[in-house]
Amino acid sequence: MNDARARCHNRPMTSSPVRARIPSLAAFAAVSVAASLLSGCTLFGDPFFKRGEPEAAPPPAKPVGLPPVATHRFEFDPVRDEVLGVIQKTVVGPEDTLPDIARRFNLGYEEIVRANPGVDPWLPGEGREIVLPTQFVLPNAPREGLVINVPAMRLFYYPKREKDQPKDAPTVVYTYPIGIGKVGWATPEGVTKVLKRTKDPTWRVPASIRKEHLEMGDELPPVVGPGPDNPLGAHSFTLGWPSYLVHGTNKPYGVGMRSSHGCIRLYPEDIAHLFDAVPIGTQLRVVNQPFLIGHSADDVVMQSYGVMEDDKRAWDKARQKLIEKSITQNTRKVLKEREQEIDWVRVDALAHESRGVPVSVVSPEASTDTVLLTARKVENIVPEGANWDGVIEVDEAKFQELLSDREPAGTEAGDAEPAATEAQSAPNNGTGSKQLER
Repeated sequence: MNDARARCHNRPMTSSPVRARIPSLAAFAAVSVAASLLSGCTLFGDPFFKRGEPEAAPPPAKPVGLPPVATHRFEFDPVRDEVLGVIQKTVVGPEDTLPDIARRFNLGYEEIVRANPGVDPWLPGEGREIVLPTQFVLPNAPREGLVINVPAMRLFYYPKREKDQPKDAPTVVYTYPIGIGKVGWATPEGVTKVLKRTKDPTWRVPASIRKEHLEMGDELPPVVGPGPDNPLGAHSFTLGWPSYLVHGTNKPYGVGMRSSHGCIRLYPEDIAHLFDAVPIGTQLRVVNQPFLIGHSADDVVMQSYGVMEDDKRAWDKARQKLIEKSITQNTRKVLKEREQEIDWVRVDALAHESRGVPVSVVSPEASTDTVLLTARKVENIVPEGANWDGVIEVDEAKFQELLSDREPAGTEAGDAEPAATEAQSAPNNGTGSKQLER
């Protein structure tokens, strides 16, 4: 916890000399009466100096809201469910910022800012109600390995089923917010695989990044070793795409933003979990689906993230056609069986709103406001089972440094030694690569 948040407000005690006096009878009586009144007794009480009973301690304050639900691990039926989690709301605490709350609830910066338009990220205001967009429509992609949807800035990991697992056992998915490549350094789309895991990686700064920083007056070293100044954090995955990694970060406040040179950043606690869970050879698929339509047990909803500024597709002219491509066959089947039709007027409205809150596109009464009105109101605490320990490290000065073009030494991307050579020779289609040792 930051010193500012753990600081005690103690005042030094002062002393003054006491002059001894011989009390008169009148003074003694006055003192006695005062003592009796202060002790809550009357002059005629029995005994004369009996103290009153100590006041009972006040009852503990009742929690404001329900316990928060888990936001990073879900079990679901892949045939019946394409929408996981629930929308939640909480109340801003003393000294909270939106980045604090985002990390607490497994969200990224853009996710929480998008869901709360008009709220100052750094001064949201104690007591203000904040929307937590902790419900997710799964992207239209195979439910296997690692799947990243870049407009959502979110990663999904589908572990392999155990051999002895029943066929009707639920599918498990883990999901985490990520940081992706900024404009001009976009994270690539397509399919690759994990070639190697590295603990405490060394960052060999690419010449292109060194040149970029040198032009801005920042001279980067050619090599950054393990430690707090290493932008790769403590864990990294080498991919089949040369010079692109999935890794941690020494700047957690950049997760959920377009702030890298193309690599995929995770919170340190999330990459630590994936590092131990994801086998070598796991497929990684990156998709670009800004508008997701999926079905749950009783509804069909749309989740809108908005089109990224460097997306070259003709969204203004062919939005409906492009959105239809992201609708899974399961959802098409559900719509047919239920004899429901998508309200494309509402789809258009949600596409322009882009708050990242799933809203029904088949129910005539549905709207973002009605969803938020019935959202679960929860305590502003780390959910049970979360990866984060709750220690806050974010401040506005560091965040503004991240937003500036003059990022400090060791910003992003590049090659983690010594796997870059192997990664360059790996196929980009995610097949035919031998397994590498951890």
